[in-house]
Amino acid sequence: MSHFAALSKLLGPESSLISDPDITTSYSRDQAPFAVSSPPFAVLLARTAAEISIALKYANENKIPVVTRGAGSGLSGGANASADSLVISLEKMNQIIEIDAANQIARVQAGVIKLDLDTAAGKVGLAYLPDPASRDWSSLGGNAATNAGGMCCVKYGVTSHHVRALKVVLSSGEIIEIGKATKKFVTTLDLMHLFIGSEGTLGIVTEITVNIVPRPKAPATLIATFPNITQAALASTELLKYRPSMLEVIDQTTLKAVEQWHPLGFEVAGSILIMQLDENFELGDAAVATCQSHGMIDGMFTTEASEAADLIRVRKLAYPALERLGATLLDDGALPVTKIAEFVGKVEELAKKHDLTIGIFGHAGDGNMHPTIVHDHGDLEGEKRAKSAFAEMVGIAQELGGSASGEHGIGSIKRGLVKDEVSQSVIDIQRGIKNLLDPSGILNPGKKLP
Repeated sequence: MSHFAALSKLLGPESSLISDPDITTSYSRDQAPFAVSSPPFAVLLARTAAEISIALKYANENKIPVVTRGAGSGLSGGANASADSLVISLEKMNQIIEIDAANQIARVQAGVIKLDLDTAAGKVGLAYLPDPASRDWSSLGGNAATNAGGMCCVKYGVTSHHVRALKVVLSSGEIIEIGKATKKFVTTLDLMHLFIGSEGTLGIVTEITVNIVPRPKAPATLIATFPNITQAALASTELLKYRPSMLEVIDQTTLKAVEQWHPLGFEVAGSILIMQLDENFELGDAAVATCQSHGMIDGMFTTEASEAADLIRVRKLAYPALERLGATLLDDGALPVTKIAEFVGKVEELAKKHDLTIGIFGHAGDGNMHPTIVHDHGDLEGEKRAKSAFAEMVGIAQELGGSASGEHGIGSIKRGLVKDEVSQSVIDIQRGIKNLLDPSGILNPGKKLP
């Protein structure tokens, strides 16, 4: 009996286990263009933790690789299937189980879309704050898998700062619950945070309890132009003292790409800085003065929400605008904020060295930068240069005291670059945890862990 037939029998006729190659191929990869993938032998559109438990128990007994998939919005190859693997998709597990306004928590299945949770919380005057760029289509499970952040994390933190409890299916099929819905909990070791950011290598998260908090005020927005991104980055470091809820920088290469697509009036700017305040609006004049001291060419501070939406649109269009220019390879190095200016300068030198277009933008407030390499589709020599430059960019971030990834995960595309950042002792500890929780090594093999 084939694995598909055996697993179908165990799951029962009500399950959605798919073997059609046209469908399974569509579940074989995320959004990372250079990450290796292969069609799985089957895709399970799971609806319950019990189904996942049955599937994992069978996979464990038969040494079948298992890859967990959320919405497929990842950018590191972390959800890419390997040959003869089973993909377990959580897209059907999309129920908001509970909104508890009094305790300010929400309990949701892992397939719930971030925007849908925030909308539901908004009906009772609350908000779920993490805001990855993929907020409109990425799932809470995927966000937890990579510890996703976004533009507001300069003030409100990343996904791990908002999770209180998890339900997890282990490789053996056992279902465990870790963490508590309470704000404080120290009964056990902090096992919950082992799974957040683990990219499906330790277990499959099926349910998440998160903080929901009073919605922040509509923000005031400062947008400032600078001769170059280095000056914008230096200004951003000093602007942190005003406690911004958003602090972003964009270079000229990216601005030109946006202007070619959607003209917004930034065609002559060398760089722009965007800052938002959701409190203490009276600090706007001081923030403008700070930018002026770092060479600001022009700036505008507004408390009008409609104006703000127009102003920050340029940041939301940054990556898709670069994608229109060719094949892209997006980095997400995390830097100490005081090293951003040095980092962007070195990346600009790297673009010249490899004769590549590299657009630079990112979360200056927390040091998470997204230099994006662009080359022509089908240009194999350009692709080779892009991969070389990508590895060098990661190395630059590490040399400056930063990390290979801030929020997109390691996946497969950065796995070989992690050894330069962490000690062998740390690698061994991680491997020990992996072997304890997944002794057969079936969960997302070849990802995350060096």
